[in-house]
Amino acid sequence: MFPLSQTALSTLEITATSAAAYLDACDAGAKSVRLDPAYYQACGNLLMTIFSVTDAHQFFPMLVEQSAAAREVAESVKFGNRVEVSLLGYYPQLAAILNRVA
Repeated sequence: MFPLSQTALSTLEITATSAAAYLDACDAGAKSVRLDPAYYQACGNLLMTIFSVTDAHQFFPMLVEQSAAAREVAESVKFGNRVEVSLLGYYPQLAAILNRVA
């Protein structure tokens, strides 16, 4: 993670909120929202990217509290980081094999 200005954080929060709202609406089966699979995937990828460069729980606590999609993505990013650290630290041979395969 790297330091971001308050303006950048505000912009990311607005963007993350919009993406999470679309995901939540689609997941809830809202009749007012048309499911577009490509847009749904793009919103999920966008949240993953934003939460990968920021700490969602620190910078967007209300979003994580109110949005199931944001909460799930934040937890996925946190879990992925833990797995990555464990993989490199405890299983270096497996990490090397996985890197060769990828």
